[in-house]
Amino acid sequence: MSIEVGSKLQGKVTGITNFGAFVELPEGSTGLVHISEVADNYVKDINEHLKVGDEVEVKVINVEKDGKIGLSIKKAKDRPERTERPERGDRRESRGHSQSQRPRQGRSNDNRPTRENFESKMARFLKDSEDRLSSLKRNTESKRGGRGARRG
Repeated sequence: MSIEVGSKLQGKVTGITNFGAFVELPEGSTGLVHISEVADNYVKDINEHLKVGDEVEVKVINVEKDGKIGLSIKKAKDRPERTERPERGDRRESRGHSQSQRPRQGRSNDNRPTRENFESKMARFLKDSEDRLSSLKRNTESKRGGRGARRG
């Protein structure tokens, strides 16, 4: 049986390092289970999950040209398929906003989102920026005693 990406195999842990565990596979080859591929949750110390001699089921996640084999224990576990991601509107619903609680800003009378064109957005942004800059200059020049600043 050749080792192919995606195949599930039984192996035996032969060594443990701080970054993962080496697993001996059938046919005598050895692969590495990176510490991030040991369990679904965060693994601080791999020794809490594995020890030398453990029999584990692994899934081959990559085989490099130089012969290195990347393995995963967490991907080898059978779990139900994830459901599709909710549509954009459904995601808001799942966060606790009901239809009546949603903000009505940016909506037309028939409840369709209004589209503000790029030019009007840019003009509004430039006006706001100029107002902020002039206010900032006015306040900082008076504190530093710059030219033309009001004295009081």
